[in-house]
Amino acid sequence: MDKIPMTPAGYQKLEAELKQRVAEERPNIIAAISEARAHGDLSENAEYHAAKEAQSHNEGRIAELEDTLSRAEVIDLTKLSGDTIKFGATVTLVDEDTEQEKRYQIVGDVESDVKLGRVSISSPIARALIGKSVGDSVEVAAPGGARGYEITGVQFG
Repeated sequence: MDKIPMTPAGYQKLEAELKQRVAEERPNIIAAISEARAHGDLSENAEYHAAKEAQSHNEGRIAELEDTLSRAEVIDLTKLSGDTIKFGATVTLVDEDTEQEKRYQIVGDVESDVKLGRVSISSPIARALIGKSVGDSVEVAAPGGARGYEITGVQFG
């Protein structure tokens, strides 16, 4: 079983989703199934089939969340430091072509969100940055072609 690295915030978000699915959605779906059963013939009962499908989806997500949380390796970002980029680092980059500055935090796969500046540790940009430090240049294979970046800042916590 592989450990899944994540930040404390990412772990808490998944834990909250799991609690919500178990405590709120599961009982609501069970009530919807019971109500649909009361309508009679199940073979042509759209509400029943929709509720069963919702139950299947919810139970699948609960199993996925439980698995992820059981394999989570929560990394305390406040204890990280140094000049070298690693998991949890917030990196400031300058695009060598456009001179545009970008900021990314390297996080676990399940908590990445590029719109929020959180890139997965397994993404091409994070893989290119790991082990580098301020002043280094990296080339990242992007869908639109290779892009060059200069690392101008590394922060932890």
